[in-house]
Amino acid sequence: MRASAGIPSLGAVPSPASRVLVVADAHLGQVPPAVATAFHRFLDAVPDLGDALVINGDLFDFWFEYGSVIPRRHFGTVAKLHTLRSRGIPITFVGGNHDRWGGDFLIHDLGIAFYPGEAEVDLAGRRAFVAHGDGLTEQHWSAQLMHRVTRHPATIRVFRMLHPDLGFWVAHKLSRRLADNTRDKAVLDRAERAQAQYAEQLLGRRPDLELAILAHTHRPALIQLPNRRAYLNPGAFLDGGRYAVVTRDSVELKQF
Repeated sequence: MRASAGIPSLGAVPSPASRVLVVADAHLGQVPPAVATAFHRFLDAVPDLGDALVINGDLFDFWFEYGSVIPRRHFGTVAKLHTLRSRGIPITFVGGNHDRWGGDFLIHDLGIAFYPGEAEVDLAGRRAFVAHGDGLTEQHWSAQLMHRVTRHPATIRVFRMLHPDLGFWVAHKLSRRLADNTRDKAVLDRAERAQAQYAEQLLGRRPDLELAILAHTHRPALIQLPNRRAYLNPGAFLDGGRYAVVTRDSVELKQF
């Protein structure tokens, strides 16, 4: 993957009063069409809602870039993202366990600042640690397995050897199976608590950070800490259009 040289990132957002929208976990491609329609309406509204967009993982239920092939089913979303970038809206995309296999297309064709793992960026004048959250506080074996698989170099090599139709078919079957295994409420409750603890500990040992932003659990969370610091999980967009807005002086959970 080449570095995103020359691509505007959130560090380029000019005003401390800028409104940065944070969204995660839409899982497009595995959710009902109504969710994709709602997300496209959200993207259309982004210029009115904020000045920059952060996508914190699992926008797509599966994304993989071959040398000359991208997932056809996501063409509509890609077109909306391209329109946003054409209007000058900076977009930062931190990959999740379902879509961290981005690369040249997202970076060079769409002009998105893409990070396959965690990133540290400036959001509305506040230094933020942004990560989808998989692998940090996993509470179920299937989530731990998927985290290891999606990050292993051998997985990428194997997928590149498969015909795209076969690769995408396998990925969607695997994704559906793992999702069925991680809907236990007790597991999600533990993950939510562990994630909040992780974020608070991170902010405690990193005085240079003002925000810790995670996703993955599909549980919205906002914990305000001393010295204008905060832990944020915007929740899952697939669950009623959840997102968040970050400004220099505030963090808010919203629903579209």
